[in-house]
Amino acid sequence: MLLVITAVFWSSSGFLIKMIVWNPIAIAGARSAIAAVAIWPFIGKTRMKPSPPLVYGIIMYTATVIIFVASTKLTTAANAIILQYTAPIYIAIFGAWILKEKTGVLDWIIVVAVLGGMALFFLDDISKGNMLGNILAIIGGISYAFEIIAMRKLKGGCPLEIVFWGNILTAVIGLPFMTLSRPSPSSLLVLIVLGVFQLGIPFILYSIAIKNISALEAILVSAIEPILNPIWVLLFIGEFPSRWAFIGGTVVLLSISLHGIIAALKNSGSKEYIDSI
Repeated sequence: MLLVITAVFWSSSGFLIKMIVWNPIAIAGARSAIAAVAIWPFIGKTRMKPSPPLVYGIIMYTATVIIFVASTKLTTAANAIILQYTAPIYIAIFGAWILKEKTGVLDWIIVVAVLGGMALFFLDDISKGNMLGNILAIIGGISYAFEIIAMRKLKGGCPLEIVFWGNILTAVIGLPFMTLSRPSPSSLLVLIVLGVFQLGIPFILYSIAIKNISALEAILVSAIEPILNPIWVLLFIGEFPSRWAFIGGTVVLLSISLHGIIAALKNSGSKEYIDSI
């Protein structure tokens, strides 16, 4: 239930970001500053020792959150979240090199399917001016993948600490952009909701939930975010993805979810069953 609540809170990013009239990097910086304040009391006394994976993970987290806000502003919320959700295919590609993880035939089939789904996003959006936002969203998926790879290399390090320092770095980068103009009172209120309830509290809940669930449960529940995100935007903003983006997003979500489910079942001891199908 904690993970479900986390995914629902995360899914509010699309319509909340679009409600704020401000520079995207300023939005990212202010959101992260507020989230860092919310997370700080839950960090605890233990601290991870400085290491290349830790620094790398913090930088990749910062890149991911800034790029996501910018891409959400420049393309549809559905495109931004689903193209970022392609991170597992980059993990499959680079994991074999960086993490020394074996990439099998199924992995490459999923990679091809996801790339095909991603291509569909660009069929309608070239004429709608969403090209830059789509490209940024793809780059955000790559940075998100390397953030996850860095966390894996930490071997049990506290993900909440990475998020905390990543938010601090994002706030510092966003500070110069915040001084260029001021958000309206309504935008400021949305920013507080965005920082506390969309980013801060969900990561606290996630750090608790992830220790008590299986990999399969994590994969199934995490799919809630990219599904709900465009639904909230449709209901509150009236924005709907293009026909081809909708089809491409369906292909991406189904492919990534199927890959994750099969991988989780293999790791849980059901390899014989999976191999039979």
